[in-house]
Amino acid sequence: MSEFRIHHDVNELLSLLHVRGGDGAEVFIDLLQKNRTPYITTTVSAHSAKVKIAEYSKTPEDFLRKYDELKSKNVRNLDPLVYLLSKLSEDKEMLQCLQQNAKERSEASANATTSTTFAIPPTSTKMSMQELEELRKKLGNVTASSNVPQSAEVTRKMLRDRHNKKNPTQPNPVFPNWVYDRPALIGDFITGATAAGDPEVAIGTMPLPAQEQALVDDLLFVLVGVDGRDITAQPVLGRQNRSFIVDPTLDMSIKELVNRILPVASYYSTITRFTEEKSSFEYGQVNHALTAAMRTLMKEYLILVTQLEHLHRQGMLSLQKLWFYIQPTMRTMEILASIASSVDKGDCMGGSTLSLLHDRTFNYTGDSQAQELCLYLTKAASVPYFEILEKWIYRGIIKDPYSEFMVEEHELQKEKIQEDYNDKYWDQRYTIVHCLSLFFFSECGRDVTCPDAKEVLYTLKERAYVEQIEKSYYYASKVLLDFLMEEKELVARLRSIKHYFLMDKGDFFVHFMDLTEEELKKPVDDIVPPRLEALLELALRMSTANTDPFKDDLKIDLMPHDVITQLLRVLAIETKQEKAIINADPTEVALSGLEAFSFDYIVKWPLSLIINRKALTRYQMLFRHIFYCKHVERLLCNVWISNKTAKQYALHRAKWFATAFALRQRMLNFVQNIQYYMMFEVMEPTWHIMEKNLKSASNIDDVLCHHTSFLDNCLKDCMLTNPELLKIFSKLMSVCVMFTNCMQRFTQSMKLDREMNRLSLEHGTMEGPPTQSERTEEQEKKRLTSKFLAEHVDALQSDACFEATVSKFDSNFSTLLLDLLDKLSVYSTNDCEHSMINIIYRLDFNGFYTERLERMAIERSQKAAA
Repeated sequence: MSEFRIHHDVNELLSLLHVRGGDGAEVFIDLLQKNRTPYITTTVSAHSAKVKIAEYSKTPEDFLRKYDELKSKNVRNLDPLVYLLSKLSEDKEMLQCLQQNAKERSEASANATTSTTFAIPPTSTKMSMQELEELRKKLGNVTASSNVPQSAEVTRKMLRDRHNKKNPTQPNPVFPNWVYDRPALIGDFITGATAAGDPEVAIGTMPLPAQEQALVDDLLFVLVGVDGRDITAQPVLGRQNRSFIVDPTLDMSIKELVNRILPVASYYSTITRFTEEKSSFEYGQVNHALTAAMRTLMKEYLILVTQLEHLHRQGMLSLQKLWFYIQPTMRTMEILASIASSVDKGDCMGGSTLSLLHDRTFNYTGDSQAQELCLYLTKAASVPYFEILEKWIYRGIIKDPYSEFMVEEHELQKEKIQEDYNDKYWDQRYTIVHCLSLFFFSECGRDVTCPDAKEVLYTLKERAYVEQIEKSYYYASKVLLDFLMEEKELVARLRSIKHYFLMDKGDFFVHFMDLTEEELKKPVDDIVPPRLEALLELALRMSTANTDPFKDDLKIDLMPHDVITQLLRVLAIETKQEKAIINADPTEVALSGLEAFSFDYIVKWPLSLIINRKALTRYQMLFRHIFYCKHVERLLCNVWISNKTAKQYALHRAKWFATAFALRQRMLNFVQNIQYYMMFEVMEPTWHIMEKNLKSASNIDDVLCHHTSFLDNCLKDCMLTNPELLKIFSKLMSVCVMFTNCMQRFTQSMKLDREMNRLSLEHGTMEGPPTQSERTEEQEKKRLTSKFLAEHVDALQSDACFEATVSKFDSNFSTLLLDLLDKLSVYSTNDCEHSMINIIYRLDFNGFYTERLERMAIERSQKAAA
């Protein structure tokens, strides 16, 4: 059941129960989605549930009658509903709640309803029974002649509109109006016509032999849908069975025998009306085939009536003989009429008609004649359906002009797969069945025919269908898998994506970040994308990535959000925070190129079925996360280089400087270990598992599943699916960046590099190398400059309270790191995320944080106990 259906059903149920307030529908919907399990109905469970409800019911006969009526209409989900009701009947608390609700609703309805009195006008004279009967017949004739055709026309129009909505380019053909306006063409009783005149002699006044011959003559007419002199058909309303009026003056013995034969005429009327109605184009090919099979049987029936009429003309047919000859046909006509009524009541078309016929065939086990008859009808009706099925499973083509097939085709453009953030093409190009295999080749312009293609015929042995369909499915899956894996080089494409999005090529990224560092420092609005593309091309040609045959498909993408915002927006989908995040004001801080930068990849059909936009977005999130970590690592390494330069100067107050050095080293250790964990303990092992699984994949669904599982596991183990961990990690990265900025400002304030370059004469001048006196003078100037700069820097740090700033950075970083380690410990224990505990072992390799973490765990358990 889809999520939309759950929403609709819950809201409908609350509306029917008049439930207002409370927790609302969302709470119940969440409970249903979390606790729903697949339910498979069996004949035994449905029967036991039906018996249980009948035992609890005050009117079991009415319940069983209603159940049989719904069953005859082939109502869907009837047995699961009965099973649910049987469970409700056992829940005493639920029953009391429903009874109370019913009482409240009835009281509210009674208060809202105003009493209305109806006055019956007095009649001056009483009607005789004969006048009453004539009035009833006239009203029946008028109703039958006006309402029924209108109802059938409305049904046909509804079916036409539904078909034209699904297939606007292929409208259904329509019969001309005269087909429906001439009732004499139907072959059924014309109840609206008036008799030529009343009989001169009542049949009851005739001798018994004459009565019998007259009734035989009437019955032969009635059996083929024509009113007799003493037996007339009653008009039918809707889907009622035909009834007859026999002259009341007829001898009782003859009348009794006539009443035994008349059901055959009623069955004939039902079958005739059914075949005429369902022969219209709107009812589909399955119903057309069923009515054609019924017409074949009706020809046999009419031949029998013709033979009986021949005997009657020879004077060799008595009423007893007629009853004897008609009995074998009665059972056949009863089954045909029953099937016609069930199909008509259930408004069955296509697969639902075949399901009903299959159930009937299966239920007649033990009655060989009835089962053989149903088997004949089912085989005939299934021919057009199985023709559609054969084209689908053997050629991947659906030719379903009347929308009867179980698989429904939707018009989707394969070119838009790269733009859609979902698996819409694979999941929705055809609904119900997810295998696109052979159709896939027709989309690629290739014709593939299954070598095991055989005609699909109806049989009660369901395993025969399974074997045929499985053979076709396995062949199509193998051909498609080989096509993607070998001809389209799917694994090589995935490796290419891994090189760039998962930073598999280290030298390429060193070249790329060196080339684009200055450009990516600019605000994103000031960056020229073509310049970045040119630098990317240069980095690809200068590194080992130059050997990648698919490197030209890599391109630059500047995103509108930073990676943390993007991830939080994705994680907030279908949660309470989604609306708040979407409606939140955009940040006023302009994104830099580094924060907005990402790679993109060009994937063409048919590989875009696997590497679709949804998968590429996941790759982008992983890349942006690692890329930002790489950026922070480079910043810390630059601080290390600057600190090395500053070490040669004797600073008067070196305590804060040593603290800053130690903090920088702790930050660098944290960032490098996080990167090592993500790349070598998460992505590489998970990638190898996916590669191994792809080699053993048997169909394209397995490939999709393994690829999606790889990306999901990487996102989860890299802490990108947990908002709490993500926020802490984001703050840690921010502290590192702010610390590096602070240290770089300090280093720049010293202007060591510029001053030393200005004073240095190591390389001499245009006139030659420096003399000894010039060297001595240079060294003295250098010593005095270093002393001046050291004193100047000492004053700077004293004025700016640099020591307090470094201490604050140290405190913030330590607090956030401990919080991260504590949360990782909790998740690895409670949620069995054992891979995340490796981060703790790497960052706390010497037990430095162990004592504090144990103290935090004790405090947390004490709070929980309190």
